[in-house]
Amino acid sequence: MKTLQPKLVSAFLPVFFLVLSCSSSPKTNVNSKETITDSKKDVLEILNKVNQYWQQKNPEPANAFWHPAAYHTGNIEAYKITGKQEYLDYSKAWAEKNQYKGAQSDDKTKWKYNYGETNDHVLFGDWQIAFQTYIDIYNLEGQKDVEKIKRAREVMEYQMSTTPNDYWWWADGLYMVMPVMTKLYNVTGNELYLDKLQEYFAYANSIMYDEEAQLYFRDAKYVYPKHKSSNGKKDFWARGDGWVFAGLAKVIQDLPKDSPVREQFILRFKAMALSLKNAQQPEGYWTRSMLDPQHAPGPETSGTAFFTYGYLWGINNNILDKKDYLPVVSKSWNYLSKTALQEDGRIGYVQPIGERAIPGQVVDVNSTADFGVGAFLLATAEMYRFLDKK
Repeated sequence: MKTLQPKLVSAFLPVFFLVLSCSSSPKTNVNSKETITDSKKDVLEILNKVNQYWQQKNPEPANAFWHPAAYHTGNIEAYKITGKQEYLDYSKAWAEKNQYKGAQSDDKTKWKYNYGETNDHVLFGDWQIAFQTYIDIYNLEGQKDVEKIKRAREVMEYQMSTTPNDYWWWADGLYMVMPVMTKLYNVTGNELYLDKLQEYFAYANSIMYDEEAQLYFRDAKYVYPKHKSSNGKKDFWARGDGWVFAGLAKVIQDLPKDSPVREQFILRFKAMALSLKNAQQPEGYWTRSMLDPQHAPGPETSGTAFFTYGYLWGINNNILDKKDYLPVVSKSWNYLSKTALQEDGRIGYVQPIGERAIPGQVVDVNSTADFGVGAFLLATAEMYRFLDKK
C-alpha cells in the first residue's frame, strides 16, 4: 500500500493534538455511573418490534437508492444479532430485485458522479451504498456466489481507474461509500481500495471539515462564514455528522489492526466523539443544527441514532472510554427507546429527506423514514452487544 497521503496527514494533525490534550483534561461529566436499565431481553424485544413493524408495513422491495439502502445496513445488523432468516431474506429479496446493482446503466461512457437519481449516476455514492449490503450477504453466505459482488467490484474498480478524487463531496457520502471500500478490500486484498480511500477522504476533509469544531459541514455550500445558522453560528447538520461518525466506526471496524491508516481514522473518530458529546441536549438527543439549538429546536432521531451507534461501537471495541461516554449513551438511548420508539414499533421524530436543518420544519412523532429505522437498528444492535459483554 502507498504511504499515507501528505494532505491526509496534515488534515489529521489538529485531531492528534486535540486528542492528546483531552487525555489530560479534567472530566466534565460528573455522572459517570452506568445508567442503562434495559436488559438484553428488553433490547432484543425492541429490535424485533421495530424491524418487524417496518417489514410488515413495507413488504415490497424498494429500489437501491440511498435511503432504502441505509435501512438495509441496519437490517443486516439486526440479522446478525437475532439470526432471524426472514431478516436476511428481506435484504436478499431487495438485492435480487435490484440485480445486485445500484444505478443500472452499463454504458461506462455515460456514468456520472454528480447528484442524480437516474441510472447513469453509477458513480454517485447514493447509488453505491447498496454495495455494502450486497457484500454483507456475500460474506454471510460463505462467499459462495461472486455474482453478488461482481457489479460492486466493476463499479468501484472502474472508479478507481479514473483521475478525479472529488467523488465524496457531501458528508453523507462518507457513510455511503467508505465502508464499501474497506469491505471490498477485505474481500479482494486489493490495496488500491485503501489508497483511494485515503485520497477521496483527504478531498472530503479539504472542503467540509472544520478543524476548530472538529465536525463536518454537510458540503461546501454550508461552510462558515459563507453560510450561517439563523443566529449567525456555524451550522453543523446532525444527520450529516451522524453519517460521518457512523461511517468512521464502520471503516475502523474493517481496517486491518496493523494498518497505519486505521490509527488516523481512530483519531478523527475520537475528536468527533468529544465534540458531539458537548453538543448533546440534556434530553439525550441532538438538535438538527447542533451548535445552534434554537435554529431548528426539538428532538431528531436519525442523527441521534447514528451518534448512539458510533458511541456504542467505540465503547464495545475499546476505542472510546466507557467512563467518559456511557453517560452520553445512557441519555441518547433513553431518548431513542422512550421517545422516538412508539408503542407499535414505529420510529418517530425522523427529519425528512433533505440536506440541512430547516427552521420551522415540522419533525414530530409521525415523522418516520426508512433511513431513520436503519439508524435505529444499528444503535439497538450495538446496545445489545454492549449488554452482552457486561
